[in-house]
Amino acid sequence: MQELSLSSKLKYIFSIPVIISALGYFVDIYDLLLFGIVRIPSLKALGLNPDADGTFILNCQMVGLLLGGVFWGIFGDKKGRLSVLFGSILVYSLANIACGFLPYFPKEHLVYQYAGLRFVAGIGLAGELGAGITLVSESLPKNLRAIGTSVVAGFGLMGAVVAQLTVELAGGWNISYIIGGVMGILLLLLRISVSESGIYKNMEHSSIDKGNFLSFFMNKDRLIRYLKCIAVGLPTWYCIGILAVLANQFAPEFGIKDLNPGKAIMWAYVGISVGDLSSGFISHILKSRKMAIFYMLVFTLIGVGIKLFGNTNTETKYYLFCVWLGLGTGYWAMFVTLAAEQFGTNIRNTATTTVPNMVRGLVPVMILAFDFLKGHLSVIGSAAVVGTIVFGLAFYSCLTISETHDRDLEFTE
Repeated sequence: MQELSLSSKLKYIFSIPVIISALGYFVDIYDLLLFGIVRIPSLKALGLNPDADGTFILNCQMVGLLLGGVFWGIFGDKKGRLSVLFGSILVYSLANIACGFLPYFPKEHLVYQYAGLRFVAGIGLAGELGAGITLVSESLPKNLRAIGTSVVAGFGLMGAVVAQLTVELAGGWNISYIIGGVMGILLLLLRISVSESGIYKNMEHSSIDKGNFLSFFMNKDRLIRYLKCIAVGLPTWYCIGILAVLANQFAPEFGIKDLNPGKAIMWAYVGISVGDLSSGFISHILKSRKMAIFYMLVFTLIGVGIKLFGNTNTETKYYLFCVWLGLGTGYWAMFVTLAAEQFGTNIRNTATTTVPNMVRGLVPVMILAFDFLKGHLSVIGSAAVVGTIVFGLAFYSCLTISETHDRDLEFTE
């Protein structure tokens, strides 16, 4: 293969599919994490319980992500990657605009109305990343895939930072929801200029079975690959779903007066954004997806250990460790790219969309285990036990999954 010139590489890395996917993921992350940021103020304003009702609503959103991942994954393999990019953003944008009008909803059963809207938003949010990463992976030369997908995630993850700043500047949590929804509608108009990937077009009209989600469970080798992809990503949402979103629960044990989950999420995503931009270049230099993820897992595990047991006794220290863990778990794009490269074109979007949403969908399981263990252990001890299991599965899967660096993606299952 002829070596590309620098100008050609930059043309691919900043091509329309990459830019539009990055903007889409930016809006996706803004809307995905907005509930975690406005959980306490919104629920207090609506007369609901920030802890019990907040956990219920968050779990509904995560279940929506899980189910939406399956739906959009299959849809993207059967109808094309672009169909998901259009459909998913419309669903979650409308749901978020509706969340902005919750103060005007009937007060009866308000918690279920809020949960229902977050469930619908979760379904919509599930399709964005997988379809974007699949489209970029199939559109770029194989030696630039890691960098291209890292640009998508690195820029997109800054949506969390903007979400926190918007909440602080907008003057109301409900206005932040409306802003996120409007951004999604505007992005929908920009997507008219995006073209379908050539690899998918070559397969589109073939008779091969496309988007068969059950096929992951009908072949032992394929199932093992699929489960390992999911396990590799678990530490990312352990750090966000427990150590950031539930930051206020750690404050008493650390002797800190108060911790703001919104700020914890924001600082974590500052780190994640930098980590995701870096992970593609690390993989490119090492010529390995696996080793890039492995080293970042080690870095994250060290940070978790020091954060939980290293005298994190001030609010500033806690947020600094959120940045540390964000840097380490900034292999999110790399792990989704790894999933895209593990499977053939006919089920690639199904894999790439369901895998990250299976990880997100397992957040309620982690939280349930965390809450159960709190009845027997301290908050710190409970987090440590859940973290040990999560990181153990991730390390095993990372070391035993097949390497996909420079793999040709024009194949089917």
